[in-house]
This record gives sequence, structure tokens and C-alpha cells, in this order.
Amino acid sequence: MMKLSGIAATQSVMAGALAILLGTTLQADEPASRIVAVGGAVTEIVYALEEEDRLVARDTTSNFPAEARDLPDVGYIRRLSPEGLLSVNPDLIISEAGAGPLETMELLREAAIPVAEINDGFTREAISEKILTVAGILGVQEKGEALAAQTDAAIAEALAKVDTTHRPKVLFILSAAGGRVMAAGTNTSADAIISLAGGQNAATGFEGFKPMTDEAIATSGAEVILMMGRQGDHSASNETLRAHPAIGQTPAALNEAVVRMDGMLLLGFSVRTAQAISELADALADLES
Repeated sequence: MMKLSGIAATQSVMAGALAILLGTTLQADEPASRIVAVGGAVTEIVYALEEEDRLVARDTTSNFPAEARDLPDVGYIRRLSPEGLLSVNPDLIISEAGAGPLETMELLREAAIPVAEINDGFTREAISEKILTVAGILGVQEKGEALAAQTDAAIAEALAKVDTTHRPKVLFILSAAGGRVMAAGTNTSADAIISLAGGQNAATGFEGFKPMTDEAIATSGAEVILMMGRQGDHSASNETLRAHPAIGQTPAALNEAVVRMDGMLLLGFSVRTAQAISELADALADLES
């Protein structure tokens, strides 16, 4: 059992250290009241902590809860608009790792706007640390400890219901635009959620989200194709998948065993991860029956 109070203290110190590393310091006696949340996981945590009244903007990936979409959008996490950020006059930016571009982050430093970066991670422990870090930055440690414990208990309950007797091979396809398949290898959020939900990653031999060769796809033995349920380059119909020369050879395509889920729910590793585990595990079980 995790000692959340000890982690909370560590994370509170970490939050201050991160802010200092990024060029400014957070003033504990002057709580931030004009905050920009960058990254869907961060935004979900702020709302779950009931501190959303302090938000003045969010990034494009922050689409849950629905009311977050009413906030001004400052751009995609890796393509943040400096004009958009400065226009809302923030006194703090809380961001997931990887925010950019570099020019925007340098401009924020020059403007003396504190930026606290939250460590990424795809485990139960990492989720608790994210919650506690955000809570520490916001100065609501007790609320953070309660939320972390509640979230971890929900994940434990979801995991206890996962069927691990078969562990189907699941191929997560980020994009198949132009016939070029971008898949999830090891050390990715997709790889982690597949494993937690009782599957195994059909993409082996590489880390991260990378192009996968036709030969590797055709011989992967993928029994299920997992995609984000969205439009644009990240979407592909079952017909498109079957027509692909390599995907079409997989058992998943031949049997139309395709699962589509909300991307932020599936890959966010935040307060809704228990729901993601349950929904994906149920979908895999339904395909088995």
C-alpha cells in the first residue's frame, strides 16, 4: 500500500524544483489564480480536484470534461501559441512533459511566467504521482491525497475484473494515412493500457510510436486492432483496414475485430484510467465471445 502522504511531500518539493528548473519559482504564499493547463491528463486532474475555477485556458488535447472545451484553446501541446498563452495573462502554466515548441517556452521564461512540468508515466504509481504533483503545485495536498487514493482503488478494482486467460494480440494503430501505418511499440501509453486490459502488444521489436513495415504487420498475428475514435488522419474505416495489403492479412482485419475508443480516455493515464481499463477489457472479451 502506498504512503500517499510521503509521496505528496516529495511531489510538492518536486513541483517547486521543476518550476525553478524552468526559469521561475512558484510563490507558495501567492496561490496562482490564472492557470493554463497543458495536456489532457493535467486538465482532468485539475477538474477532479475541483480547482477548475482557477483555469483561464487549456490546450487542444484537453477535451474532458466537456466544460473544459469552453476555455480558450492555446494550441496543441507541442505547438503552443505564444500569442494565445500571453493573451490570457497567466500566472502559472502546468504542463505535461514535452510541451513546445522551444521558442514558445523560451518566450514564457522571458516573460517570467512560471511553468511546472509534470512527469509522464504509464503505471498506477505514475498516475498517483501526477495527481499528487498537480495537487502540490495548486496547494491542495489533502485533496490530492484523497483523489490519488480514490483513483488507485478504482484501478485496482478494474484490474481485478480483467480476464487474463487468453491475452489476445492487439495492434494499436495511431494512423494509417496514405497506407503508412504508425503503430505503438513498447514503452508507450498504448502498450501499457493494452497490457493492463488483458491483451498483449502485437507490435514488438521497437519502442515508441513508429512506422511499421508491411511485413511486420502481416506477420504480427494481430487478433485485434485498436484505434482512437476520432476523425482525420487518426481514423480509418474497417473497409480501409481490410483493403490495406498488410493489415488486411491479419486475423483482426479478416474478422473485423476492431476497437475504437476515445483517445484521451485510452491513453491519458489520469483519473479515468480505471474506466479505460474496464472498457477495453470488456471490448476484448466481447470479441472473444
